[in-house]
Amino acid sequence: MSNHIQIFDTTLRDGEQTPGVSFSFDERLKIAKQLEKWGVDIIEAGFPASSTGSFQSVEAISEALSTTAVCGLARCVKSDIDAVYEATKKAALPRIHVFVATSQIHLESKLKMTQDEVLASIKEHVAYAKDFFDVVQFSPEDATRTELPFLIDCVQTAVDAGASVINIPDTVGFSYPSEYGKIFKTLLETIKTDHEVIYSAHCHDDLGLAVANSMAAIENGAKRIEGTINGIGERAGNTALEEVALGLYVRQDHYNNQSKINLAETKQTSDLISRYAGIRVPKNKAIVGQNAFSHESGIHQDGVLKNPETYEIMTPQLVGVKTTELPLGKLSGKHAFAEKLVNLGYDIDVDEQKVLFKQFKEIADKKKAVTDRDIHALIQGTSHEQSAIYQVETLQLQFVSNGLQSAVVVIKDKDGNIYQDSSIGTGSILAVYNAVDRIFDRETELLDYSIDSVTEGSDAQAEVHVQLKIGNQIVSGVGIDHDILLASCKSYVEAQAKYIADISKEEGIHS
Repeated sequence: MSNHIQIFDTTLRDGEQTPGVSFSFDERLKIAKQLEKWGVDIIEAGFPASSTGSFQSVEAISEALSTTAVCGLARCVKSDIDAVYEATKKAALPRIHVFVATSQIHLESKLKMTQDEVLASIKEHVAYAKDFFDVVQFSPEDATRTELPFLIDCVQTAVDAGASVINIPDTVGFSYPSEYGKIFKTLLETIKTDHEVIYSAHCHDDLGLAVANSMAAIENGAKRIEGTINGIGERAGNTALEEVALGLYVRQDHYNNQSKINLAETKQTSDLISRYAGIRVPKNKAIVGQNAFSHESGIHQDGVLKNPETYEIMTPQLVGVKTTELPLGKLSGKHAFAEKLVNLGYDIDVDEQKVLFKQFKEIADKKKAVTDRDIHALIQGTSHEQSAIYQVETLQLQFVSNGLQSAVVVIKDKDGNIYQDSSIGTGSILAVYNAVDRIFDRETELLDYSIDSVTEGSDAQAEVHVQLKIGNQIVSGVGIDHDILLASCKSYVEAQAKYIADISKEEGIHS
């Protein structure tokens, strides 16, 4: 076996099951293209049978990518397998991921099936999928709570039926490293096969062990790791793939395995997912957090200044974090701006550059210097707004000390229709949000509101994250602007727009 660890990204499938996360069609395409640029081997683009939107998205991603395999999820149901085939048939490397639950609690409470019935279903449906796909991946859902003898039977049945990838999901984040690693070791020693079989790890982070379990799987023979960018996913999330990639790179002396990830694209990939998902990356997050390369302690600072390796096991540049910047200013012209975009790794057409340059000048008029992080925020924020169903057109506020504040909000939809309303509140932001609620004519509960500065200083752009509860659904939104109140309004409107998009979206079935 080679020492290549395949990276299987499920941000667009398992990651989108995060409460409040719903990527638009355009966002999913942009994410897929960035993941290909980052260097993942396989993208699990969705669950085609779950909805028309998911089918169309997987189909579009299949046509858009040229080097990355595109995989669709399917239950052990022939119509699911047919849907994956139709959605991925134009992909350069089409793949399918077939699953069925195998733990006793799932068999009794969810599937109402016997073990023999499950084995028969695995044999039938893996063989059926093999008729359409060269590479078939099979997952025994809730594998870590499945009795080991029955798990071995399930895997052997799938391999005999033609599966060449076996994924072992720790579906509820139940396992721990030595236990999880032993499962892989046992399967590799026990399963009989006349063709190559790759074993894959899929871990959830309920006990905070997803990455540790994944690395233990590698130590015991796994050659594929499944996960998401920033570790997003339902409940406590999935394995954070950026942590796996850097773990393999930094400790190659131990793991003796490498991924094909383009590490320099790591930070940009993380930022893109964070913005589109509406989930901030914690400052202390490994690899991509704001503090990942910061040193507060005087002793640490002294050591780093003398030799960075005293307290840094990897450089910021390794993951695409620049330590030196050449800021632009209000006197910078179109050529300098275009050069900056190229230096930051963006390939943007001339017409879009004109729009961005105009917005850049607006920021430059308000700031002494526009940094690289400002430019990243400008580009990602602008593309995010352009694909939104609704955009903030105008915000007008009246402030009265020791009194109620008032706000007038005007928004525009993608068809150019204008909506406006006004309201009051005990504070300016509450007045804005009350006005937006009136426009959409629904009651909401604000669960979370937070502000981050894109850069340091009093002239920094604001990045506002909100999380709302509308009915029984939780949605999130992000807004970026030099003005905090306008950024707050943008984030709230985006969350409302996501709710509208979500209510027509069928609920998927996941592993």
